[in-house]
Amino acid sequence: MSGLPNCPQCNSAYTYEASGAYNCSECGHEWHAQDADDASQDVKVYKDANGNVLNDGDSVTVIKDLKVKGSSLVVKVGTKVKNIRLVEGDHDIDCKIDGIGAMKLKSEFVRKA
Repeated sequence: MSGLPNCPQCNSAYTYEASGAYNCSECGHEWHAQDADDASQDVKVYKDANGNVLNDGDSVTVIKDLKVKGSSLVVKVGTKVKNIRLVEGDHDIDCKIDGIGAMKLKSEFVRKA
């Protein structure tokens, strides 16, 4: 194509520019060039079960009993996890739990402490 950005809604390459805005010919979505620049700079925001924003180094509390896959261990409700690290992927928290070891948790099963 002519260097125009793909549609942010349906990722179609068939876009065109009209009166300062980009348009998608497949889904009809319309967006502005500034919106396209902002979308490319978006940083993923990780939130806990209550909607609080999580950051690297935060402490969280587990809100549900979690079975540890491949063993008979269980992470109990109320377990406090210190110094979390946020990572990309399905399980977005990388941490170390006392008595269990290194684990990956989903942010939907923790709340900020």
